Amino acid sequence: MRWQDTGFVLAVRRHGESALIVELLTRERGRHAGLVRGGQSPKARAVLQPGNEVAAVWRGRLAEHLGTIGCELVRAHAARVLDDPSRLAGLTSAAAVVAAALPEREPHADVFVSFARLIEALDSGIDWPAQYVRWEEDLLGALGFGLDLSRCAVSGSTVDLAYVSPRSGRAVSRTEGLHYHGKLLGLPEFLWRDSPADEAQLVLGMSLTGHFLAHHVFAPQGRTLPPARVRLAERMRLAAAAATIGG
Repeated sequence: MRWQDTGFVLAVRRHGESALIVELLTRERGRHAGLVRGGQSPKARAVLQPGNEVAAVWRGRLAEHLGTIGCELVRAHAARVLDDPSRLAGLTSAAAVVAAALPEREPHADVFVSFARLIEALDSGIDWPAQYVRWEEDLLGALGFGLDLSRCAVSGSTVDLAYVSPRSGRAVSRTEGLHYHGKLLGLPEFLWRDSPADEAQLVLGMSLTGHFLAHHVFAPQGRTLPPARVRLAERMRLAAAAATIGG
């Protein structure tokens, strides 16, 4: 059997003395792994960096086999962020979250498209932290755990939304949630209306999407948030603290 597809590198791990097993997010086949012979060579490793876009050719006797995969570089996204620790952390986190969250070999064209948009935002460096939070919100929706941030779950109001129910994922207005705010999650304004996101809002957004990823996606698998994602959230928290002190 043989197929060709476009994909983004999510993760690699050593296999034997010279090979690698690479995981890709492909356009047509979702998350898919394959063996790269000679993958530990410097040339191959430069191609197989998380976030890089590749043209992949997979071969195997049977569809359920691991198979071998050849990858040709299309765009070296990883190289574009290597000199920026924050953007590199964002790229590493996104790749790790997809690798851990998506079931293997199930098509998710919507996730592929949203991941590609996030990569473009990371490449440009413009407003990428807010785009990252929105991307995690989109990922939750694609996995069946979408948040309803359009109106208050209690009153139906579409203004002054300030909280989210940690169970239902529905927004709650400031007035309706005032007496229960200790049991609710904070809702950053940029997620429900077109507004800029400062450092504090970004931390609030990461906490919100992180809660639902942890409890609805990873906990049922007996797993926690990927370490790369935890490191990104901490980096954003420290940036917000520094901004507060500087202000």
